[in-house]
Amino acid sequence: MEPIKILVVGCGHMGTSHARAYHQLDEFEIVGLVSRRPESRERLSGMLGGYPTFGDYREALELTRPDAVAISTYPDTHAPYIEKALNANCHVFVEKPLALTVEESFELVRLAEKNNKKLVVGYILRVHPAWDKFVEIARGLGKPLVMRMNLNQQSSGEQWYTHKQLMNSMSPIVDCGVHYVDIMCMMTRSIPISVSAIGARLTEEIDKEMYNYGQLQVRFADGSVGWYEAGWGPMMSETSFFIKDVIGPDGCVSITDQAKGDSDDVEGHTKTGALIRHYSALDAKGGFLKKDEIISTEEEPDHDGLCLLEQQYFLRAIREDLDLSDHLQDAVNSLRIVLAADRSFKSGKTVEL
Repeated sequence: MEPIKILVVGCGHMGTSHARAYHQLDEFEIVGLVSRRPESRERLSGMLGGYPTFGDYREALELTRPDAVAISTYPDTHAPYIEKALNANCHVFVEKPLALTVEESFELVRLAEKNNKKLVVGYILRVHPAWDKFVEIARGLGKPLVMRMNLNQQSSGEQWYTHKQLMNSMSPIVDCGVHYVDIMCMMTRSIPISVSAIGARLTEEIDKEMYNYGQLQVRFADGSVGWYEAGWGPMMSETSFFIKDVIGPDGCVSITDQAKGDSDDVEGHTKTGALIRHYSALDAKGGFLKKDEIISTEEEPDHDGLCLLEQQYFLRAIREDLDLSDHLQDAVNSLRIVLAADRSFKSGKTVEL
């Protein structure tokens, strides 16, 4: 079969990793690299041996006539870029979130279905073998579950600049939270019923209505509860910045952070170190029946390897005509929950779902 002509839009960290994946896969042919900053697209083109570069998305779309578009730009551009791509008869891979509102997300899903095109959202943890194991073990802990997760980032320089740009459209608990709320929904397989949130604006460098630290709490119909925390900026603490912990009646499972580097190391955000499975069962004397089990994740893919797995899934979706209904419904639901958390922070009230 002819390779799928792909236009890569966004040449930052995620766009670079996805472009490397397309470059490795014979089933894809990169027809262009698009970014606002010339240095980023020229750097990536040189890294991959030379591809056409563009500063204007609309022009690139018209000139290259791709079969598919990969969007790794700032969140406020996602909805209009996806719409343009779908209307140009292209399949779309887009980094999370799908859009800035639930209404926009539904419209994009409907447009993809109407045009018979595949729309895949980049939930990288869904292709991560260690996180898959984490979810599997959590499902065996009984109900209800208590899920505790965070990802705080002490950022400076270029990373802080990127975070400030992201906060022009959304807070950290919205941008990062969709990943972890999605995982919570997978673990409980239950319906979220309410969300509450708190937050704080810790810098004068962002809009007065924005906050760079936030924490959400979500309740599920089965009695499970989840907590997620995210903060960005040079003031953030690196103590306990990576917590991934699930507790149930039969024990708990945790991702250790023994392989972690600094909190602003994006590569480290998907590394797991190992899984620790603790069993709650006691013997007649009140001692534990089983010792904690350490599950090695040494063979897990690195960040580029995970992006490769994502693009192989995108390829399968196109070539095998995969039904993406559940995938897109989950993407919309996780966005609905974190946006409700945003409303809760601003109103000071719990939001019923």
